Amino acid sequence: MLRLEDMQLLRALGASQSLAAAARLLDLTPPAVTVRLQRIEERMGVRLATRAARGISLTDEGQRLTQEAIDILERIESIPSRISGEAAGVSGHLRVVAPFGFGREYVAPLVRDLHRSHPNLAISLILVESPLAAASGADVVISIGHIKRSSWVGHFLAPNDRFLCASPALARGLSKLKHPSELTQHAYLTLRENDEDVTRLRFTQHDAAGKRTSKAVAVRLSSALSSNDGTVVRDWALDGLGVVARSEWDCARLVAEGKLKRVLPAWRLEPAPVIALTPTRQGLTIRQRVFLEAAKQAFDPAPWRK
Repeated sequence: MLRLEDMQLLRALGASQSLAAAARLLDLTPPAVTVRLQRIEERMGVRLATRAARGISLTDEGQRLTQEAIDILERIESIPSRISGEAAGVSGHLRVVAPFGFGREYVAPLVRDLHRSHPNLAISLILVESPLAAASGADVVISIGHIKRSSWVGHFLAPNDRFLCASPALARGLSKLKHPSELTQHAYLTLRENDEDVTRLRFTQHDAAGKRTSKAVAVRLSSALSSNDGTVVRDWALDGLGVVARSEWDCARLVAEGKLKRVLPAWRLEPAPVIALTPTRQGLTIRQRVFLEAAKQAFDPAPWRK
């Protein structure tokens, strides 16, 4: 028979990518988590998890048992609000990780409104430079752009194109550019984040109707100015120090106001959609489901396209 602490351990394993991460959630040592897992497996008579190169992986039996444990724990943890008759029935603790700029602008208001709707739900919003690097123990990670080579499961939230922009004065001097390769002769402002190759831009050409008209073109740029903070790089562009590639969510308003101008508008950069990542597709907690539903409503339509 499973005990309450066994179910809590299974839930922690389901939300983690390693025994060490699960141990931190439970305030235990990794050896203690290993011993408790082995005891659960002995009682159940099945293997629940296997060690992999990148951490720990639940077996099919482990995933099913974890889902059962999550469902039971959700009911147990919601008993106080159900008994008291409060409308805000979602309780517990939700951990959300998001990038600095987007997190401040859009995720923080989302968390604020979610807490107002569910006052019994405690929410920790952690803003970092590289969300996946700080994802251990998180319930939801907000990512700008597709994540490659990750076991996390993506949930699409909103479209987000990337614009090549410059200040109006600088853009006028670049208005005669015909091809992305000509950018190598001009100042470029580099945003370095998530350990990505950010100096190699990939373009595709489109006609007035938005139809793609050429093969992809990759251009390697170098710059004298770079930063790991998107706001800093964007402000440098506003000051006329160079061309910058920025997400639509950050620069669409500035383009609409004429403070930034698009460069080579017929050539499009690869989009970077807003994605919510969860450790698994199955076994989502009520808290995760409520957050995802709120996020999809908040970003439909995308605020930067209103």
